[in-house]
Amino acid sequence: MSISRRDFLLGTGFGAAGLVVGAGLPTLLKSDVPSVALNVFDYQKLAKNRLPGIVFDYLEGGSGSERALHHNLAVFEKLSFKPRRLVDISHRKQGITLFGKPQTSPFMIGPTGGNSALWPNADLALARAAKQAGIPFTLSTPAGNSIEEVAKGVDSNKWFQLYVSNREQSKVLAKRALTAGYTTLVLTIDVAVNGLRERDQRNGFKIPMDMTPSVILDGITHPRWSMDYVVNPPQLANFVSDNAADIEAQTQAMNRNLDATFDWAALRQLREIWPRTLLVKGILNADDAVQCIENGADGIILSNHGGRQLGEALSPLQVLAETRRKVDKPILIDSGFRRGADIIKALALGANCVLLGRATLYGVAANGQEGVSDVISILQNEIDNILAQIGCADVNSLNPSYLHEDSVRLMQSI
Repeated sequence: MSISRRDFLLGTGFGAAGLVVGAGLPTLLKSDVPSVALNVFDYQKLAKNRLPGIVFDYLEGGSGSERALHHNLAVFEKLSFKPRRLVDISHRKQGITLFGKPQTSPFMIGPTGGNSALWPNADLALARAAKQAGIPFTLSTPAGNSIEEVAKGVDSNKWFQLYVSNREQSKVLAKRALTAGYTTLVLTIDVAVNGLRERDQRNGFKIPMDMTPSVILDGITHPRWSMDYVVNPPQLANFVSDNAADIEAQTQAMNRNLDATFDWAALRQLREIWPRTLLVKGILNADDAVQCIENGADGIILSNHGGRQLGEALSPLQVLAETRRKVDKPILIDSGFRRGADIIKALALGANCVLLGRATLYGVAANGQEGVSDVISILQNEIDNILAQIGCADVNSLNPSYLHEDSVRLMQSI
């Protein structure tokens, strides 16, 4: 059964009223919801408290058994620091220069789709927080705000992530990004087929969502999210029109029905039409990284899609050192970063920069742009503290000697 948005609004209105008499109190008074967010995991709890279960599952879930999802976090626990002492750390630097552009910290906001289900105009909120912090932001193909809307609203170092579902349509998207002033194109290549995301399958999650009784019930107990949803319903803004081809493209983007024939020749063709920085995202094999560079990429992004594609994948951290030995171009990495210490460990193993996914999404889901800015500030403070603790005054001086050798071998072998 499907229910109209008007009925949904009425239902959530009763849910909001129910808060006064106690119907909604369990949502607000959960003992595990922190009163002050001190780290990313606190923001994870705040996001879970504000979002309906179906939406939080979309944000939090992985593929298949979700082993890769949990493995991404576990590998960081295997790595131990080996601090240096009697070093002048009175002035610490965490700024880097990437592709000729300076940024204040060695991380940035990576591409994530469907964000408008988390917070109204979430992609704009993420982009604005990134600009305020002095770090790049990456807009995804299935974003809730369009290429042009974000470019107009945020004058900063913006990247665009490209999914290839239709070759001609992808050329149009790349041209739009070029015209709008995006500095970097990120080609995601690990979605030739969609991951088996069982949480989304079980919940029937999609954008826009069907107003089923279960969604209504979820909305009643999450009235703040529900009112935002009604006033600003989620959409895939880069494909919004009455054109049948665009409607089909929205479905393909949401279902990640992408071009399974995309190969090295197709990468070379994309290189020919994109004159600015081109990165390839989704690499988990050092030899593939080498081929990407040989076929025109300016750098690569090691990633297992946050555990959302191959449920039994290794962590990109486990192939970072090998890839660094074989590739002299910039190496970026994502998947599982929740602490400033995690970022430092990746830099020590050879990464040039870290892309954040869920970490900043927890922030935007909990409190919009302000939440994102707070997550960024938390990570910056953690990085500064770790630099002091390990006796390294500048992130650009990090190297494997700051990590215990046995812990590196253990991490790579698990």
